[in-house]
Amino acid sequence: LGLAVYASSLCVVSGAAFLYHDYCVIGAGPAGLQAAYFLQRAGRDYVVFERSHAPGSFFALYPRHRKLISINKQYTGKSNSEFNLRHDWNSLLSHDRRLLFRHYSRDFFPDADTMVHYLEDFASLLKLQVQYNTAIIHVTLEKNEQAWNGHYFLLTDQDRKNYKCSSLLVAAGMWVPNVVNFPGSEYVEGYETVSINPEDFAGQTVLILGRGNSAFETAENILGVTNFIHMVSRSRVRLSWATHYVGDLRAINNGLLDTYQLKSLDGLLEGDLEDLAIVKDKKGKLHITLRFYLENRNISAGIDSITLPQDELDNFATRAPYDRVIRCLGWKFDFSIYNRSLKMMPGKGNIKKYPQIKPSYESRGTRGLFILGTASHSVDFRKSAGGFIHGFRYTTRAVHRLLENRHHGVPWPSTVYPITQLTNSIIKRVNEASGLYQMFSVLADIILLRENATAFEYLEEYPIGVLAELEMQTGRKARDGLFVIIMEYGRNFSGADKDVFYYNRAVGEAQHAWQSNFLHPVIYYYKHLPTEREMKLRPPDWPLPRPDAIHHIVEDFLTDWTAPNAHILPLRRFLENCLSTDLRNFFAESCFLFAFTHQKLPPFCQQGYLRMQGLVGSRELRHHALQAGLLQDYTHTDFSGDRPPDSHDGSQEQLMRDHAIPVRPLQHLVNAKDE
Repeated sequence: LGLAVYASSLCVVSGAAFLYHDYCVIGAGPAGLQAAYFLQRAGRDYVVFERSHAPGSFFALYPRHRKLISINKQYTGKSNSEFNLRHDWNSLLSHDRRLLFRHYSRDFFPDADTMVHYLEDFASLLKLQVQYNTAIIHVTLEKNEQAWNGHYFLLTDQDRKNYKCSSLLVAAGMWVPNVVNFPGSEYVEGYETVSINPEDFAGQTVLILGRGNSAFETAENILGVTNFIHMVSRSRVRLSWATHYVGDLRAINNGLLDTYQLKSLDGLLEGDLEDLAIVKDKKGKLHITLRFYLENRNISAGIDSITLPQDELDNFATRAPYDRVIRCLGWKFDFSIYNRSLKMMPGKGNIKKYPQIKPSYESRGTRGLFILGTASHSVDFRKSAGGFIHGFRYTTRAVHRLLENRHHGVPWPSTVYPITQLTNSIIKRVNEASGLYQMFSVLADIILLRENATAFEYLEEYPIGVLAELEMQTGRKARDGLFVIIMEYGRNFSGADKDVFYYNRAVGEAQHAWQSNFLHPVIYYYKHLPTEREMKLRPPDWPLPRPDAIHHIVEDFLTDWTAPNAHILPLRRFLENCLSTDLRNFFAESCFLFAFTHQKLPPFCQQGYLRMQGLVGSRELRHHALQAGLLQDYTHTDFSGDRPPDSHDGSQEQLMRDHAIPVRPLQHLVNAKDE
């Protein structure tokens, strides 16, 4: 039987044997392991190829100085595991509580070696199908109408072994160093190889090319031993607290900003690196000049024959020679292994280091090829957290759900509720959901209205970039309108040049919620599913097209959107206006009176009171309702509750004694006033 199963998994094409799997995953880093977890839980046929002998090989080398900048918050004051993931930027998603990163490190900024250990445990404890020491060196296509996507993916490893799969998930990360070529660039040391021993820089003058976290991490390591450090890049420094983008400069690495602004010799400069040139003198010192000074000059003739900027401008900023120049320019995607038939093209502009993909994370050139993890960051570059573990663990799950619907007919997970639960469902998610919180403006909860808005279907964490394709991508229908719930920062609050600490920066009143600056929930209402054209023509910097109605829940200092008057009441009234219905909870007395005075009962009465659902009244509950003004005491009769609840004599007095009070939890009584 085993031989038969093995033989069935082999394909022969032009004399070459291909080992077949439905899904091939390239890379056993965090994104590859996360994808493997979901595939395994779904019982799918898959394999993960990893070039190293263990998972997470990138973290075995980087960051060079071994301190991660992803936070590991041990305590939040809450026991809700979903909420706590908002402040755990290292854990992957799984059902195993042992695989929370806080069990591996108590450091707020953990060591990179701990991440390697964590990923090894994640792969082994969950028994993920990872094939180590397998470097995929070539990927091409084979057209076949019987294949899921009209073609198979053919992969070849370093030992010339061949593999075939129907869907390819690329989670290989970004590991090719960005290199700028200019005259003298051969004298530059790379971040990937430069010494991390501060003593090697004692008494030296250093120039660092770049202005990201790797550049500042390198500077932080040698700050106390160098003569001075200069840092040059084409763009100004971007502080993460100003841009609200975790990939910009983090406070843990910004010591050089202090020494620059407090005039302790170190400094930052702006300039295009491609315009630079480096000349080495006889003493081994490195002089910075400009490329145009070297035009038609023989650089090998020596520094004496070359004009330097300080020869014309005696206070030129970089006139002092340097002992070392270090390149810290980040990484880019490796396109070299992909055949032209896959049409894997780099992006344009500031996302040229990433492959071109759709908002669904599928390649623009090849159906069935999905990019996961850091390399998928072009979808939300400088906007959200999709390039980091605490972001792409959710986008990887979203891709898996798209694939489950496309290839296996498994619709996007959803839950159906009566319309009376609409407000509660939204409030619960905006206060707990980690995917909405981490992937703000990218992933959204979708509420599909059903049965003439008497019920709704709740879908979690759907990529809003493909909202127009929702029915096709999820297998769910949006016939009666929908709500889209996302998290957003204020429109003009984030930016490298923004002062995010200005006086009166926070909004506290519900009527000004639309002016909220900090991260807060926003609810979009559409009577019809937006079209592709509407998505393309949406206003600049808007994540979605103009809705039929929009509601901002006012920002909250504690990110706790449960205040009855500031958060819940305005939301409920917005939903009621959109649906032209009453979403309040009522006591049975009110439902009874409505039945005699209104042609149509509120949904709560229809779905609760008329079905004899709710809580049986008691003396304490009625007393509380009377004291709070939630009920009128028509009879002045003592509510003793002595008679059994199934005894009814038809009188108003008895009805009021024995009525069921269809409320949700007791704390919601404050919202049940019939104002």
